[in-house]
Amino acid sequence: MGAVFSGLGAESNDGGSLPSKPSLGDLPENCISSILMYLDPPEICKLARLNRAFRGASWADFVWESKLPSNYKFLVRKILHESPENLAKKEIYARLCRPNRFDNDTKEFWLHKRSGKVSISVSSKALRITGIDDRRYWNYIPTEESRFQTVAYLHQIWWVEILGELELEFPPGTYSLFFRLQLGKASKRFGRRVCNLDQVHGWDIKPVRFQLSVSNGQPAISECYLCDPGNWVHYHVGDFVIENHSIPTKIKFSMIQIDCTHIKGGLCVDSVLICPSEFRGRYKKV
Repeated sequence: MGAVFSGLGAESNDGGSLPSKPSLGDLPENCISSILMYLDPPEICKLARLNRAFRGASWADFVWESKLPSNYKFLVRKILHESPENLAKKEIYARLCRPNRFDNDTKEFWLHKRSGKVSISVSSKALRITGIDDRRYWNYIPTEESRFQTVAYLHQIWWVEILGELELEFPPGTYSLFFRLQLGKASKRFGRRVCNLDQVHGWDIKPVRFQLSVSNGQPAISECYLCDPGNWVHYHVGDFVIENHSIPTKIKFSMIQIDCTHIKGGLCVDSVLICPSEFRGRYKKV
């Protein structure tokens, strides 16, 4: 590469200018675009800074359409509330990679920048929580530790029942569903995180039952004791497979502990996470 640039502008022995050697900028944009199709989105963006030809090639619609989920047109209408025909594919990709709220700001959608895979988070305010309207049992508390800035906090109750559902056209793939929970109530004191565990009780007596059902017939049930007080934990409920992106999939999920022989308390409920199963290792889970 250095020899190429050093040869530019050189003169021949008789004083005439030598023909310029070809450089990367001389490649046709359509050829560059065809190469960029085989790269990950972050790599495409880095190469777009090389020169004008690469920058122009990086905007080619067919490059970014190959990175978008197969149901991106539905997602643009549902999540961005726009017509996909009015947006460049690169802009669609960039906007879908940002956290996008929908359903009255109770759910959040985003694409993973490198893979273009879909993840969704469902806030506690989108869940049906038994007793949530009675402040003796539950209340919502603000926190910086939630992407929704609010979590549901359980003081104490006999009957814990949390239900939720989501209907969406998912891209084909295998997905995992988690409840994001924490025993204890975190706060800041003198700039440091502290977690009050005074009200945590009852979770070591009987396990919690998590359930998942999908409209295409893939039930899952898991049971476990809530653990690790003071830290957020992703409790794995189950996995499901999507094969046809053009058919809306309805997902129902729940968390139940209805043994009325003892009371339970001190629980923070943040959200439910749906992500590609290949990303399961990224989350602290049980």
